[in-house]
Amino acid sequence: MMLLCMVLARNSAMAFNRYLDRDIDAKNPRTKQRDIPAGRISATSALIFTIINCGLFVGVTWFINPLCFYLSPVALLVVLGYSATKRFTALCHLVLGLGLSLAPIGAYLVVTGHFALTPLFFSLAVLCWVSGFDIIYAMQDEDFDRSENLHSIPAYLGKENALKFSTTLHILSAIFIVMPVFFIHPGILYYIGVVFFCIMLTYQHRLVKPNDLSQVNFAFMTTNGIASVVFAVLFLLDRLF
Repeated sequence: MMLLCMVLARNSAMAFNRYLDRDIDAKNPRTKQRDIPAGRISATSALIFTIINCGLFVGVTWFINPLCFYLSPVALLVVLGYSATKRFTALCHLVLGLGLSLAPIGAYLVVTGHFALTPLFFSLAVLCWVSGFDIIYAMQDEDFDRSENLHSIPAYLGKENALKFSTTLHILSAIFIVMPVFFIHPGILYYIGVVFFCIMLTYQHRLVKPNDLSQVNFAFMTTNGIASVVFAVLFLLDRLF
């Protein structure tokens, strides 16, 4: 049920983002080949897909526990609402981070049916981690965002200061990923996971420079994917053994 909710929420968020940004994507050379502006999928189909997935998401939470069901509209409001934020605030990256940060808390609620402090640290780590790497990714669109009056940290601060902002967020992410050790008393595998996660964050920032964005996609996709999977596996093994 939890994995199904994750898939449905992601489907809803991604489809709605493509639907809402279809006109912007059509103007941006980087995104004009996405499915809707390229004509492979109609805007109506994307909206219907979003509605169906939202309905299924709420429906699935009914079979988990009452708290998850009652909070499901809040989760959808955050993950769908992100798509509109670039139109009025440069803090849109933090809203994206907030949306993904609901995952650790949501997973804990699925299993236990109540809130606790430790999952909050993981959620804060995800919030800062995702916001930080989304700022790096958005550096590609700095000039486009300014020309279209769209809001983003790179458009507001410039590439160099945006990268510093991202670095600060990733330092905070590393701090929050360490905080649970004072509450769950993990084994050596967890510490290895933390060290690896921090190394990958550092490597990500070594790949991207304000005057050289050639490695942005590798930093955004590959390093973050490796960091998250390896940390998750080590955390799970640590809990098992």
